[in-house]
Amino acid sequence: MEILLATGNKHKAFELLKILPLKTNSGKSIKYLTLADFPSTPEPEENGKTLADNAIIKATFGLKLAKIPTLADDTGLIVDALGGQPGVHSARYAFKDKADYAANNEKLLKELATTPANQRTARFTTVAALALPNGEIILKEGSVEGTIAQNYLGEKGFGYDPLFLVKDANKTMAQMTAEEKNKISHRAKAFLQMAEKIKKLN
Repeated sequence: MEILLATGNKHKAFELLKILPLKTNSGKSIKYLTLADFPSTPEPEENGKTLADNAIIKATFGLKLAKIPTLADDTGLIVDALGGQPGVHSARYAFKDKADYAANNEKLLKELATTPANQRTARFTTVAALALPNGEIILKEGSVEGTIAQNYLGEKGFGYDPLFLVKDANKTMAQMTAEEKNKISHRAKAFLQMAEKIKKLN
């Protein structure tokens, strides 16, 4: 069985492949493809109003492209002091036309420059979508609470990981090993639920 991970982000794909099953409950082997296997195909425009909207857009796009079950997600960083921003615009917070991790982080630090530590609460939320050839779409969600650090901490992970201090962990996601992150992260919580659905596919 082949399943498409509808992402061109190699860091995200690496994380997901540590979570997702390699066999179904019936013993059928699963091979995962990514958008890197379709290099001439542009990624779809993520113009949904919610994380679920964008996850569905990407999953259905991949299904039409590859004609195989397609797994996608959308993740948002929700910062309370910013009224929930960057939220659905997290990947393109600094520039509307492209994703730029460094610029996103710099903008976030600038926006929170005068916000005291006890008011920098935030959460990461991921919505995962699995689009199946029969037209069914399965959604799963995961979140993790934390605060936004005042400086960069750690060199692992990607995106906002160096600024996101995980609640009760006393470290950012960028200071965690892949194994630690996959035990508590928003993406892991969503995809561990999705993994159970994938195991049941025929």
